[in-house]
Amino acid sequence: ITPEWSDWRNAWFWWIQSVYVYPMFRKQGVFRALYQHVRTAAMEIGDVCGLRLYVETENTAAKRVYETMGMRKAYYQMYEEDWSTSSA
Repeated sequence: ITPEWSDWRNAWFWWIQSVYVYPMFRKQGVFRALYQHVRTAAMEIGDVCGLRLYVETENTAAKRVYETMGMRKAYYQMYEEDWSTSSA
């Protein structure tokens, strides 16, 4: 979990980072259990306003899972300048 302060909401978002479930364990509730645990912990703290995660644009299966959990596509798109793959 990576916290991010939202000055617009005066509260924290918790980012669920680097989610990956091996194919042999998918559709067994692994992500659901993780998500529910994190969601419960965040709500108990009281100064967390929501959960966020990244999803690859074409990963429609993951998007369906996240929507089933109650998440929705955010208004924002992400832009980046990535130097890790070049000799910038």
